[in-house]
Amino acid sequence: MDEQAFRKQLAEEGYSEPRLVEWEPGTFNDTHTHDFSAKVMVLDGEITVTCDDGRRTTCRAGDTFQLAAGTPHKEDIGAEGVRFLAGRKS
Repeated sequence: MDEQAFRKQLAEEGYSEPRLVEWEPGTFNDTHTHDFSAKVMVLDGEITVTCDDGRRTTCRAGDTFQLAAGTPHKEDIGAEGVRFLAGRKS
């Protein structure tokens, strides 16, 4: 998916205008939740999201994923870091 299509999809699904997020190589965010649903498109690098229910997803440039509000998860960032667009929905 390209950025323009992702932005259009977010708007159609009621997500906020996406913000750019950049994390350094090797960043690890331990188990946490959000009070919003999130939909993400990776621009560069790699992120692995592991949910408490055992689901594990690794995304690279062009990949998208979403998490429902309240889903416990952790985030591991690859050796090159990651840049992604993230839209939120309450």
